[in-house]
Amino acid sequence: MKADGGFSLNKTRTSIVDIAHAAGVSKSTVSLVLQGSPLVNEKTREKVNALIGDLGYVYNRGAANLRQSKSKIIGIVVNDLTNSFFAELAVGMDMMVQSAGYVQFLAHSGESVDRQREVISSMRENGIAGLILSPARGTEASDIKPLADSGIPVVLVVRNVPGAKVSTLLSDNYVGAKAAIRHLISLGHSRIAFMGGFVDTAVFGERLRGYRDALAEANIPLNEKFVIHSAPSRAGGVAAVERMMVFAERPTSALCLNDAVAFGVCDGLRSSNIEPGKGFGIIGFDDVIEAKTAVPALTTVSVDPQGMGQRAAQLVLKQINAGQTDPESIVTSVRLVVRQSCGAPVKQLEELA
Repeated sequence: MKADGGFSLNKTRTSIVDIAHAAGVSKSTVSLVLQGSPLVNEKTREKVNALIGDLGYVYNRGAANLRQSKSKIIGIVVNDLTNSFFAELAVGMDMMVQSAGYVQFLAHSGESVDRQREVISSMRENGIAGLILSPARGTEASDIKPLADSGIPVVLVVRNVPGAKVSTLLSDNYVGAKAAIRHLISLGHSRIAFMGGFVDTAVFGERLRGYRDALAEANIPLNEKFVIHSAPSRAGGVAAVERMMVFAERPTSALCLNDAVAFGVCDGLRSSNIEPGKGFGIIGFDDVIEAKTAVPALTTVSVDPQGMGQRAAQLVLKQINAGQTDPESIVTSVRLVVRQSCGAPVKQLEELA
């Protein structure tokens, strides 16, 4: 097939250049037609559109967005989608992103910095307008710097990365942990464990500090054995209970790093014929949807994961719309939600322990 002075249109993939040559106009004019610009006269617009139809040209909007820096994609990378907290967080982000006319590109790093680099690189290739990141363990400021240098708005959520110089949205881990321990102490507990978590994460450090300071405030000596490290997961909670059961003097209650660990602690206690909430007091952290329907219903520090996701999305959208990336640091308030998992009298607990 030949047209306009013998120019060949028989190509496996038609480009804007092909359309421009066939129409006898510039590539820029074709681009303006594709964008619906009023700057092109009607006769030229009709000619270009007719050729686009004849040649089967498909407009690659993703590539165009990347070139124009007007992407409608927001990248979201979380470190552990198997934890329902992060699933709820992502739902909150998606609600806000969609309402603003954007779509989310969601990825799971699985606590791997290498995997995190790969997915962020892929997102940049697809022209994201901004990024919300819950960093994998071991993430350093140097991992974030290329994004910040390129002008892509970045919001770190849940975990901070010291020196990253980007916006952060964190929960008040210290205050939440302190409130939880104060509540257990008010019930008469003095042998209180802290269960779950990786020592190299800021979240663990902040919650542990709240635990320690609340004990000190009540003049309760810290028993280092009662700080039981494990994966921040349901399986980690089971493992923490298994280690606790060999203690000569066992705790009567525990603050868990998160709700996932708390659910695992309930499982582990039942395996040892101890009924959670009656034979052992448990407080979680996060207040995921399952917390209120668990048996017993879980006392937990609520950080409102969906609400936190919405705020993170609002923050990145604000920076995208403003065209600037001046860092903001936000710490969201938390509250203790008291349910049945820590409601037994301490005397009864000690008799069963």
